[in-house]
Amino acid sequence: MLIAVRRWASADVEMVMSGSSWVTDDVEALRELAAAFFVKEALPREEEFAAQGFPSPDLWRAAGKVGLLCASIPEEYGGGGGTFAHEVAITEAQMRSGAGAMAITVHAGIVAHYLNAYATEEQKRRWLPRMADGSLIGAIAMTEPGTGSDLQSITTKAVRDGDEYVISGAKTFITNGHNAGLVIIAAKTDPGQGARGVSLLVAEVGDPGRETPGFQRGRVLKKVGQHSTDTAELFFDGLRVPAENLLGGVEGQGFIQLMVQLPQERLLVAAIGMAMLEAAVEHTVAYTKEREAFGRPLFKLQNTRFELAECATIARVARVFFDDCVAKHLAGELDAATASMAKYWITDRQTEVVDRCVQLHGGYGYMLEYPIARLFADGRIQRIYGGANEIMKELIARSL
Repeated sequence: MLIAVRRWASADVEMVMSGSSWVTDDVEALRELAAAFFVKEALPREEEFAAQGFPSPDLWRAAGKVGLLCASIPEEYGGGGGTFAHEVAITEAQMRSGAGAMAITVHAGIVAHYLNAYATEEQKRRWLPRMADGSLIGAIAMTEPGTGSDLQSITTKAVRDGDEYVISGAKTFITNGHNAGLVIIAAKTDPGQGARGVSLLVAEVGDPGRETPGFQRGRVLKKVGQHSTDTAELFFDGLRVPAENLLGGVEGQGFIQLMVQLPQERLLVAAIGMAMLEAAVEHTVAYTKEREAFGRPLFKLQNTRFELAECATIARVARVFFDDCVAKHLAGELDAATASMAKYWITDRQTEVVDRCVQLHGGYGYMLEYPIARLFADGRIQRIYGGANEIMKELIARSL
């Protein structure tokens, strides 16, 4: 792993996003700040975080201190006052650095935006500044042991009891689950109403080891890749949440709220895929120019050159599509079907190109000391979370 750290940090990786139309001077400046932070502060600790299965809270606070959390949340709530473009800059810088431990996309790009859109003014001022400074880590609990992409079939229940809701159920594959102090829970407030019975409730669950009664963290899950990223089980057994923590203030709005927010989540997944795809090509070009076979660099072999020509073309086409989606989202014009297209197509191309680049590395492509192996292991989940790509195709088909 230490060799991998050196290779990631020293790689001459061009930041393609710098030429994107949506990248302003301040977005570029934030990208450079983020890149320096991840390489200097986060990457050297990847081995430590992988061993324990989650990043340490002090790294979250360090990221908050330099302004990398909640960059697109209004300044009045402690955020950076930026736009979605700033979140993308941070995401791409993080993925290219190889320091993937902190799930900032979930914390700042997703959870914080649910609060900004649906929480009360008092709640925003109570929760968002602490999320921005890294002292309160956010998670969203949708997936259950028996329910993945079919959110209307969740079985977690929230029953009104006076001024509180009592929540019972279980969630799994929850990003930031181990470290989270705030969890948005998708639950059925009316089990007989299908999608119309889903509501979102916010629970403040305390720090790990000092949990709220009725709430329990389960295992930190062992994954094929993303070993340093916090993914856990969560259990609710009579967890009491104030009724005022019902997002939107009206029961049954959860599914609609999820559908409104999911396009941004899916575009963030596409951003991760975009960064991984480009990084894979750039690392492989560098490797094949250095590595020799049959007395000359691998890059001089026609098969290598043709493979990389195709991969580079895929990356260029994906970048144009992705940039167009970002521009549309910034203008409030990105529809759900196009966001689904971006999520499925870019992550499919990402895994295809990374696999081809592993092959060009030969045996070294299977060694974790090389960035391409990390991209291979860490990136496979991209086609599954945020809604499986098969679900994305179904959503696209419904729009035709």
